[in-house]
Amino acid sequence: MKRKIMIADDDAGILDCLSTMLEFGGYEVTAVSNGSELLSMEEYPDLLLLDIWMSGVDGRDICKKLKTQESTRDLPIILVSASKDIEQSARVAGADDFLSKPFEMDELFLKIEQHIA
Repeated sequence: MKRKIMIADDDAGILDCLSTMLEFGGYEVTAVSNGSELLSMEEYPDLLLLDIWMSGVDGRDICKKLKTQESTRDLPIILVSASKDIEQSARVAGADDFLSKPFEMDELFLKIEQHIA
């Protein structure tokens, strides 16, 4: 059974690229461009890749909210950003890990495996 990964990013190019690479890597991928959709999900993925800077919504706030809800508390969340303070932002938001843009796909796959093995 394929592991499910959800990508939340408002950049269509990033969604397309990451989706293709992760599907090629053997994952089942869903993508959303509006982060607020994450707060009303009925079925959760095995891992969430969440961009910090999305139009209208701050990924850090979404992460904090998901980590306080019983149904999503244990959902592994990797925050992604080009911000130089991504590590601190991820820690404050309660994320399980972080990736600085730009990143290598090998690094992404390694982090994913660490959290859903």
